[in-house]
Amino acid sequence: MTEQIDPKRSALMARVKGRDTRPEIRVRRLAHELGARFRLQRRDLPGTPDLVFPSRRLALFVHGCFWHRHPGCRHATDPRTRVAFWQSKFAANVERDRRVGRALEDLGWRVEVVWECETRKREVLEPVLKAILGLDTVVDTSDSDEHSI
Repeated sequence: MTEQIDPKRSALMARVKGRDTRPEIRVRRLAHELGARFRLQRRDLPGTPDLVFPSRRLALFVHGCFWHRHPGCRHATDPRTRVAFWQSKFAANVERDRRVGRALEDLGWRVEVVWECETRKREVLEPVLKAILGLDTVVDTSDSDEHSI
């Protein structure tokens, strides 16, 4: 017996993008504002990271909580239909993420993930991105010897 495809579901799934997603664009804008320079989707690297910071040897992935199973996130829900199919698909996604991360680390890259739910509010995303980029250290200039004229 062949499985019937729901046209509405099919149309919805066809709109799911793999690049230039809203969360990815939010991360890119903020990273640029913070002065970090990067490359997009380097195909010569395993997994084609969303953002690559060559000077930092950093590969950054912007993962959707649903598709990549963000642990403990309320957006990583389980579909109620075709449960076995979805469990298999999610398990394969998570395993691929692990495999790609190991491959990048073996090549000397640091791998980081920003989750979709962290991109929804700037006040949440900014400290996460600063920590990843190493920009979270505050420089104390109160003891400087500079004198203003």
